[in-house]
Amino acid sequence: MIKKSILILCIDRDNDLFEKVKISGPIVGREANMSAATRLSLADPEETDANAMFKAINIFDEMSKEHRVEIVTLTGSKNLGYEADKEISEQLEHVLATFPAESCIFVSDGMADEEIVPIIKSRVKIDSVKIVVMKQAKELEKTYFVMLEKLKDPYYSRMIFGIPAIVLLLFSLSSFLNFGWQPVGIILGIYLILKGFGIEERIVGLFSGFEFNVEKISLIVYLSAMPLIVISFWLGIQSFSQARTLGLVGAQEAAYFVRSLLVLLPWSLLLLIVGKIIDLVSERRKIEIPKYGLYAISILLFWLIFSVAADWVLNLAPPYVTFSDFVVVILLSVLIGYLSIKIMRGIKIDVALDMKLEGKEVLTDVGAYAGKIVGIDRKNTSMIIQSQFGQKFTMPLDAIVAVSEKVQVRAQ
Repeated sequence: MIKKSILILCIDRDNDLFEKVKISGPIVGREANMSAATRLSLADPEETDANAMFKAINIFDEMSKEHRVEIVTLTGSKNLGYEADKEISEQLEHVLATFPAESCIFVSDGMADEEIVPIIKSRVKIDSVKIVVMKQAKELEKTYFVMLEKLKDPYYSRMIFGIPAIVLLLFSLSSFLNFGWQPVGIILGIYLILKGFGIEERIVGLFSGFEFNVEKISLIVYLSAMPLIVISFWLGIQSFSQARTLGLVGAQEAAYFVRSLLVLLPWSLLLLIVGKIIDLVSERRKIEIPKYGLYAISILLFWLIFSVAADWVLNLAPPYVTFSDFVVVILLSVLIGYLSIKIMRGIKIDVALDMKLEGKEVLTDVGAYAGKIVGIDRKNTSMIIQSQFGQKFTMPLDAIVAVSEKVQVRAQ
């Protein structure tokens, strides 16, 4: 009777194994896992990943009597998110290439590891999920560790610690400069609007793509942009104080602040984008340039709309701006934005058609394995992808996010 091949899978998503005992994944085999778990327990007796690894070893010992099994621990990244999931995906593919398991038993400490289940399922069938929780006050302890894990995530740490800290600093600075609470209210209001409409995530995603590296030429451009950003906000603060001396109140006070802020801020942001484009050209990542081109156009349209809006609210001197002028600018900006998206999409597709994509593996932007590119449909501007189960499907070329050894696409 042929024994079933089963993989006993344990995942250290935040890479504590490397951070605490300098052990990199994948860790394959009973002895290697026993050694790694023991070293991790000695380094941090409260580490839940070590408990999960010991549980995986226990399951391995029981299953090996009746099945062909292998035990492996995969490691992610301390930054969590996409970076961790991508590392785990690559390690799992490597393990499955050497041990083609029919299914797996996923052993988890019950925290952030559960978020990786969809990625595992895309590569191998999961027969069972074993969650290891320490016996003392299980629910309370699990809650504690969930909170602890979430605080390691930059997103939640910004929400819990970063935003209150910024609010305190803003109120302190405003009080010190005798500006009152209004400037802080305006800033918080703008932030809540950005947060509520999902714009904040896009802005954070945009700036996270900039790499400040002394070995890159773009560093000079980035360093030139930083003082301009600081000066822009200082001009805005000074104009807010000046608006009071001119007798402006309410919307006019805010408009005076915005008009001064927009003197230098858009151009400093454009400098950052120019630096990023320089990096993309030098790294031969031309397919990403249209995205940053759209960012640049968006900044210019943002500058145009808000400048005209501020002039319409103020109207302190000719030429005066009417409401109809403001509406025309909005409609013109929408038209320019629409045409820009079409043009940049066309440029991106042309770049993709000139690249050699056949044979490359495809991952989604959340780390899930989609398949391998087996052809390009130039007529329909799409790529033909074959999944690991042999099924073929198409995906538009403009869904490509990045191209390196593998192709990263936007999840459909």
